[in-house]
Amino acid sequence: MIGQGILLTVGLIFGIIFWGGFNTAMEATNTMGFCISCHEMRDNVYKEYKQTVHYRNPSGVRAICSDCHVPHDWTAKFVRKIQASNELWHKVVGTVDTPEKFNEHRLEMATRVWDAMKANDSRECRNCHSFDAMDFEHQSTRAREKMQVVATGEYLGDGSTCIDCHKGIAHKKPVVPRDD
Repeated sequence: MIGQGILLTVGLIFGIIFWGGFNTAMEATNTMGFCISCHEMRDNVYKEYKQTVHYRNPSGVRAICSDCHVPHDWTAKFVRKIQASNELWHKVVGTVDTPEKFNEHRLEMATRVWDAMKANDSRECRNCHSFDAMDFEHQSTRAREKMQVVATGEYLGDGSTCIDCHKGIAHKKPVVPRDD
């Protein structure tokens, strides 16, 4: 009996330490510093992002990489981190280690992100943006017309979501090759 109690206590302590370490590591990979620690991100998309409203704006609210690219829900976040291991593999093997290679794969990478956002109804956008908080009067006329229709639910019947209109909002929109 005493042996089982000790074993259970040791297992519980080990589990708590493992879980704490695991969550700490997962959160560490959600920081801006982690995201731009590789030159592929720092020298390409980070430079572009610094020129957008998501980086600098009148309200002083800054979205970081994980705000747009990592779900807040723990289970979805865990799944996204597993998917990100593929991105780490491509870093290791040098798939996008030069600006030329990065731009060669840019449309493919962007499309993967856009498809994910489309599939989850732009969940990460909605973590920060809500129709209830929008001040339509301070939007451009065109934006106001579109957003008010979307806010009423009339436009959403066609499956549209934030990313359909806002591709290229935080990074340069990739050039789509033309078939001549």
